[in-house]
Amino acid sequence: MPPLPPAVRWIVSLFALTFLASCSPRETPVEKATRDRTLILGNAAEPADLDPQLMTAYTDGNIHMALFEGLTALDEESLQAVPSSAERWETSADGLTWTFHLRADLRWSNGEPVLASDFVASWRRLVSPALASDNAYLLYPVKHAAAITAGEIADLSQLGVAAPDDRTVVVTLERPTPWFAQLTAAVPTFALNPRTLAAFDATARRGTAWTRPGNLVGSGPFALADWRPQAHVTVRKNPHHWQAASVALESIVFLPTDNPDVDERNFRAGQVHATQNLPIAKIADWRQRAATQLRIDPLTQSNFLRFNTTRPPLDDARIRRALSLAIDRDTFARTILQSTRAPAFALTPPNLAGYTPAARVATDFDAARKLLADAGHPNGRDLPVFEIQCRNDEIHPRYAEALQATWQRELGIRVTLAPSEQKTWLENQQSGNYTITFGAWLADFPDASNFLGLFTSTSGYNWTGWRNADYDRLLTEATQLSDTARRHALYQQAESRLLDSAPIAPLYYGASTYLLHPAVQGWPPASLGWRRYQLVHLRN
Repeated sequence: MPPLPPAVRWIVSLFALTFLASCSPRETPVEKATRDRTLILGNAAEPADLDPQLMTAYTDGNIHMALFEGLTALDEESLQAVPSSAERWETSADGLTWTFHLRADLRWSNGEPVLASDFVASWRRLVSPALASDNAYLLYPVKHAAAITAGEIADLSQLGVAAPDDRTVVVTLERPTPWFAQLTAAVPTFALNPRTLAAFDATARRGTAWTRPGNLVGSGPFALADWRPQAHVTVRKNPHHWQAASVALESIVFLPTDNPDVDERNFRAGQVHATQNLPIAKIADWRQRAATQLRIDPLTQSNFLRFNTTRPPLDDARIRRALSLAIDRDTFARTILQSTRAPAFALTPPNLAGYTPAARVATDFDAARKLLADAGHPNGRDLPVFEIQCRNDEIHPRYAEALQATWQRELGIRVTLAPSEQKTWLENQQSGNYTITFGAWLADFPDASNFLGLFTSTSGYNWTGWRNADYDRLLTEATQLSDTARRHALYQQAESRLLDSAPIAPLYYGASTYLLHPAVQGWPPASLGWRRYQLVHLRN
């Protein structure tokens, strides 16, 4: 065959190069992001607010952890308090005075120094009745915090926190609180910039523009760069942070992907480094496909039903307890949850800082039927159709369908389901706009009081309408004791009373089931769910 003319050879070569380029695999968004040191995360829901003191959803807290920081942080695995804004701290002999010493190089994302007085102003805002934060309870161990929140003390300066100088925060407690260092790692206790709040009239107001890009000033390892509702929240490395020199990531993108199936597809397509959730039905497939990318990490979380005790007939404890007894938790955990989560027979997760609840709610259909008959409703006679509100995810509707079938079969009680997006689901719980709803709680700090305290009369998260003076007394007495054994004994009594009165019905304990790209490093199991993103890095 004679040689091709030069012009033809050039055309053939160009065609070959074009063909090879079209056949080569394209770079995925994750591959490019890894090169750019950008972490892309599925985050399950659009944030309701980027104000940490108003946080009611774990998915919002994921973003707050990047933008702000507290006096301490929690080690992901040990749950011990480690230095953060405070480089060290000490406690008085009686356990009532805690002194935190701030780092000399603390800066806000606008370059201003972070002062001890900023923490004082932030904590006063958190307990202020004008803000009415559901999270004010976190500071109740602090002197006068509960009284200020209840409106019994109007002067916010009476809160037991002071700044004798720019680098020292002194906290005076009402009672010894051995876990107080861990408590100061909780998101709502993070420092906020009081000058930014004042500029946007946000010191006592919700919903102002201070949390928008260009306005938000934080103290965390990252700063807010962009927030496009229902699209993404992007944060970029904060050059003023005290750890900036060692922070490996340049940016993080949080995607509000509320559908776990879409989240999983995004992972397979190289769109995200990590999903927030993995559909339970796909766990077996991933165990075979790429077990090293599948993560099932335990969470210090409890999932339960809330009963609206202000709505008849659920104002009758016998009916609530009957519904709780008629839940086959073992079977549901095995079938619906595919054994990824343990059945819960009490509210508090087991072995929480040495406390495991002794009281249990067993599955007992005969006892449930007897309680209904004693309440005047044998076989569910004359009871209304109950509506169960649930988050529109992959677990709640399926669990609700199982409850629907079981209660109809065993008790003659009819149920309808009302799935909704996370924001509406939470708002309905807060406003009492429900009959029965799914609820969940992920621990802020590792002590049983963080769970049992949810249902005291003064709790901002007691959305059941249930009030019990003896329960309140037991929790109050328990939290005033420094002796762990005596405190746990009172917790046991309180938990037994809660399960007997049944404003809630425990369902299952938490687990984080998700997919993680092998490029992500510095990502240990975190049983409280919170991560220090400044320790995460990406390996090419």
